[in-house]
Amino acid sequence: MDESKPIFLQIAESIENDILSGALGEETQVPSTNEFAAFHRINPATAGKGVNLLVDEGVLYKKRGIGMFVAQGSRARLVAKRRDQFHTEYVEPLLAEAAKLGLTSAQLAAMITEPIAARSTTDKEAAS
Repeated sequence: MDESKPIFLQIAESIENDILSGALGEETQVPSTNEFAAFHRINPATAGKGVNLLVDEGVLYKKRGIGMFVAQGSRARLVAKRRDQFHTEYVEPLLAEAAKLGLTSAQLAAMITEPIAARSTTDKEAAS
């Protein structure tokens, strides 16, 4: 657990990450709040708060007497949400700093693509 974030948010993000990675597919049952609580050694109410946050967002839904399940379209909604967050938290500050430094779009693009290309080459060499 990360001390800088509320535990219930970390539970919600963990479920979101499992949905995004494909570990939890649509219509798949998610662990119960008691299972989350036991695994993380937290209060079940805290785990429930994280799960209910995702219910409120339409990512999970409850089947009465059975448990919580991943809703249809959840992965697509989460991808859109995370893209928006990525843009706000990373791209906008990056562009603001690039403007302060007088970087052109070509220079900025090169700063991003060159390390990616270098990593790709290194990965290919390591696989050989």
